[in-house]
Amino acid sequence: MSSSLSVTLVQTHLYWEDKTTNLEQLTAKLDGITGAEVVVLPEMFNTAFSMRPQALAETMEGPTLQWMKAVAMRKKIILTGSLMIAENGRYHNRMVWMLPNGQYGYYDKRHLFAYAGEDEHYTAGQRRLVAQVNGWRLLLLVCYDLRFPVWSRQQTGQGGQAEYDAIVYVANWPERRNHAWRSLLIARAIENQCYVVGVNRIGNDGNGIVHSGNSLVADPMGQILYEAAPGEEVIHTHSLSRQLLHEVREKLPFLKDADHFTL
Repeated sequence: MSSSLSVTLVQTHLYWEDKTTNLEQLTAKLDGITGAEVVVLPEMFNTAFSMRPQALAETMEGPTLQWMKAVAMRKKIILTGSLMIAENGRYHNRMVWMLPNGQYGYYDKRHLFAYAGEDEHYTAGQRRLVAQVNGWRLLLLVCYDLRFPVWSRQQTGQGGQAEYDAIVYVANWPERRNHAWRSLLIARAIENQCYVVGVNRIGNDGNGIVHSGNSLVADPMGQILYEAAPGEEVIHTHSLSRQLLHEVREKLPFLKDADHFTL
């Protein structure tokens, strides 16, 4: 495991159902990034949080995946974020983990936001994904998943060995529930003794819903290491420390007392 992991948060406005403009603006933003290992985009970064997958979803060979491959290769980064995917007659809110060599993993959002009708248009995922980079292990989750702690809970091994070192959430989380966003990100860090990275969009969407961003990084004690100013477009790179992660888990070995369960 490398001593640190560089994670870049991209908090940006998303243009409603306008893939061309979103990818153009993201290309310009990402071209200016240096020194990043993992770059995190918001949920549905190419369309915003739309319930029209029949018109907007792509396949895994579609133009947005090709864009992700090209950017990851050119910038020599891992690029992640979610988008609408059509597969086997179903639609998924899929978070893709794109490597610089064009290989990828993915996670389909488990908890669909029924309040906005997401469950009527998309199929829920059934498996978690713990991605790896330089010995670091990152659990990938999407927006509404944040409200369900069992789905994100560490699956501890013998002696309390942790399953992952960080959780990455991508979101279109509305400003009016900003307190829940911040509070739950901190809670997930504390209860799992891991870093948490939450990347949220800003601006109004096509339904008139306001998003303030408040993307943040919390350490394994739940301390906020970085929080983006609300409503401002931000690209911020933060280095996660292996030493701090190990110190917290060694001094406070709470994970060894965790309940064992099967999802």
